[in-house]
Amino acid sequence: MKTITTRTISTPWGRARSVEQVNLAQRAGERRFSTVVELLETEGGERLVRFAYTTDGSARRGPVTLRAKDVERMHKLLERTPELREALER
Repeated sequence: MKTITTRTISTPWGRARSVEQVNLAQRAGERRFSTVVELLETEGGERLVRFAYTTDGSARRGPVTLRAKDVERMHKLLERTPELREALER
């Protein structure tokens, strides 16, 4: 799903805004969570790609693990976010 937002995010490279995002709902047993892949743009125009996971809508730090079938689903979701897809193809 594409999210259009003007929220700002703190990164090690300074503040950035969210340009495009895909949320990939996942489940492991009874646990439900989402992997978030997000295209960010800094105030200076640099583009960043952030991978995170969420259990309650807030991005969490830590490793992000995708099963092969989840990667396939992510590719389909990226069809809706051309700028994020392009950033990942480079």
